[in-house]
Amino acid sequence: MQQEIVGQTLIARGETITSAESLTAGLFVSTLAEVSGISAVLPGAFVTYAASAKTQLVGVSPALIDQDGVVSQSVAMAMAQGAKETLQTDWAISFTGVAGPMALEGHPAGTVFIGLAAPDGTVTAQQYQFVGDRQTIRLASVQAGFALIMAKIADLPTLEKK
Repeated sequence: MQQEIVGQTLIARGETITSAESLTAGLFVSTLAEVSGISAVLPGAFVTYAASAKTQLVGVSPALIDQDGVVSQSVAMAMAQGAKETLQTDWAISFTGVAGPMALEGHPAGTVFIGLAAPDGTVTAQQYQFVGDRQTIRLASVQAGFALIMAKIADLPTLEKK
């Protein structure tokens, strides 16, 4: 299970994580919470389904949302960065997209952006196109998020805690 590998790795490294979730509505953090001992590195998370929640909870600029739309690389990055800053964690991941069945902002169902703010200060976002019903798209998004974290962990040295 990817969540077990990610969770145990973060615990072993002493690195904290949070999430800001839109279409996944807390499914990522709920899945991560299945890992025994995760409370040592998971202080909390955000469900930011509405654009206003993205602004209020994790500081995404309303102007950015107006300019690029909530289903965008820039908003995914801003969500991850904002969540990381708000809870002062080492890691933050964000999910924004269209679970379906209808399109949103001209994006077809299955369009997902996953943002990742890492301990090295980098903030990135990947675009995905998943196929299936709402739950399939949400589950695929969460699994892609864990894979994204695992890939980034492999690229990073262990943090030196102050």
